[in-house]
Amino acid sequence: MVTIRTVTWIDAPVERCFKLATSVDFQLAASKNKNVKVVAGAKSGLLEQGGTITWQGPMFGLGRIHTNRVEAFRPFSYLFEKMVSGGFKVYEHERHFAAMDDGTRIKDEVRFSVGWGPFGRLIDKGMLKHRVVALIKWQNEALKETAESDLWKRFLESSSPEVVATEFQGGGKKLGPKVETKSHFFAH
Repeated sequence: MVTIRTVTWIDAPVERCFKLATSVDFQLAASKNKNVKVVAGAKSGLLEQGGTITWQGPMFGLGRIHTNRVEAFRPFSYLFEKMVSGGFKVYEHERHFAAMDDGTRIKDEVRFSVGWGPFGRLIDKGMLKHRVVALIKWQNEALKETAESDLWKRFLESSSPEVVATEFQGGGKKLGPKVETKSHFFAH
């Protein structure tokens, strides 16, 4: 099993960071691969304890369907998601949120394995480790950029989050009427 640990500092309140991290609309809009979509479980809004989300699309070259369940949920300090079906033998993602004097610290710990014996261990530590690290960094940078700007309002204050996610997914740089961004996360 491979374990990846990261720490991200965000100049924004812990409540905002936690809610963005649990926002299906934000996760979908900030997805590195724009061919990924939600096909079952929570399709918008905020994830909750026991909730599931099923993603469809190319993920790590391991398959097209990945379902996570929220195993533990302690607002605004802890979130634990576990894969219940998909291309991995094990995929777990723990997130610890802490309010600091100057913002929020998020500690991520991801554990994964594809199984497959010695061949799988080579894949885990080679190609997959690199891809999972890149994905976690991408997601955390998108979270940081969104939480530190007014972009967070589009996901947490919008009356129609589906429209917001569609606007981001559309590939344009417009976030809505008369609002522009130079975000590389939402410009794809």
